Amino acid sequence: MRLDPEVCERARLARDARFDGRFFIAVLTTGIYCRPICPVRPPKPQNVRFYPSAAAAAEAGFRPCLRCRPEASPGTPAWLGTAATVSRALRLIADGALDDSSVEALAARLGVGARHLTRLFQRHLGASPLAVAKNRRLLFAKTLLNETELSMAQVALAAGFGSIRRFNAVFRETYGSPPGKLRKTKRRSSERKGDFLLRLPFRPPFDWQGIVDFLAPRAIPGVERVEADLYARSIALDGRSGWIVVRPLPGQSYLELEIDFPEPQALYRIVERVRRIFDLGADPAQIAAQLSLDAKLAPLVEANPGLRLPGAWDCFELAVRAVLGQQVTVKGASTLAGRLVQAFGEPASRGVDLGLTHLFPTESAMAAGEPAQIGMPRARGEALRGLAAAVRDGRVVFDTALGVEPLETQLTALPGLGSWTAQYVAMRALNEPDAFPASDLGLLRAAERLGIAANARELATQAESWRPWRAYAAMHLWRSEAQDNAQAKTKRKTRSRKEEHVLQLHG
Repeated sequence: MRLDPEVCERARLARDARFDGRFFIAVLTTGIYCRPICPVRPPKPQNVRFYPSAAAAAEAGFRPCLRCRPEASPGTPAWLGTAATVSRALRLIADGALDDSSVEALAARLGVGARHLTRLFQRHLGASPLAVAKNRRLLFAKTLLNETELSMAQVALAAGFGSIRRFNAVFRETYGSPPGKLRKTKRRSSERKGDFLLRLPFRPPFDWQGIVDFLAPRAIPGVERVEADLYARSIALDGRSGWIVVRPLPGQSYLELEIDFPEPQALYRIVERVRRIFDLGADPAQIAAQLSLDAKLAPLVEANPGLRLPGAWDCFELAVRAVLGQQVTVKGASTLAGRLVQAFGEPASRGVDLGLTHLFPTESAMAAGEPAQIGMPRARGEALRGLAAAVRDGRVVFDTALGVEPLETQLTALPGLGSWTAQYVAMRALNEPDAFPASDLGLLRAAERLGIAANARELATQAESWRPWRAYAAMHLWRSEAQDNAQAKTKRKTRSRKEEHVLQLHG
């Protein structure tokens, strides 16, 4: 990625939070790299260099700043540049693809050669895939030192280091001190129920209300709980279970994440999944600038700044939820999801006091059962069982290395699953920013009302100008439809109350 030195310099001097994580500042005189919002006195222009990622600054020999804490930045956007291969590679690295594997294996999953992948990383991030993975582990370890009470050995394992010796060596090499000297004393909050409490940064603005409004009616009873200032759900990884709670922090560019899980080694993966649910890697200014070029879409973008693309905890779970939503209301699909959980999900051993009574069913449990027994059409029940069997047998693989088209090919080969399901799953489960379910009735109603398009074909054509952010355009259209429906409902209630009042006066 080529950085504009003039833009970076202005952002540095202004400490512009919109650029936090989009580039890093290395100071030649101190050997330290910082975030654009670092509170220290700005160094002279001739003494700074700009890098597109923390990994690039680290690979150039600079140490992370202890004042502005680069590990607390929103991070380099996963979509940085225009290379979809880089975006998918970053998602795989976040999932631990390089923890116990090679760059060659990572490249093979992406369908490219190792040299080509390395060239793409150097072009867009200024660092190699291995350097990016190493730097992510290091910065996550620094976060755990600052925000948890884990022992040094637990921090090392949770951050993906193979041994405490390797962890100490990398830390000394990077910070010039052993990790113990950088640890801050942290007291456990008496109100906290979980094992860990972390802060997840984002680039403002962040439309918490928008994401809650989207997730609340789609919450799976017994598995999820969504309130005005809280998102909670049961989770399962590697045969272990627990729960998470996410809350907004008013006036701050962080979400608070509380985790209750028995294995600290899973923390990195849990954090990355939560970041995807709330789309914390997005750059709202960049997305809004592109979508606002459409005069009919611009008012929606202006009305809902910081709108995010809600993700999902588990790809299979989201695919099941999408099938349940075929030809029924959002409320009806949630009701069916709750019945499915009761019939095939395992009871939760943790989080029951939060209302989290069950884990979402596994593909094996659903493939062996009769989903139609929960009160849906038999054909849709068979579609669910076919999906579960395909995932169990490896015929459908929800790999973050996949693009929209390969995923659509896999899913539409199954009975009862069409293009809409595949695009919706790509949007929310794979976090594909350019997926777009053009045939969705809600999108079509909103598009027609705004004069954008009258049918799916016209909408798909118009959406070409929204690339590469068509999924965000879909969210704005859905939000518009939901807001209009809410306003219409309020008007009906008001009219009904007035009519009732008139009847009382003249009765």
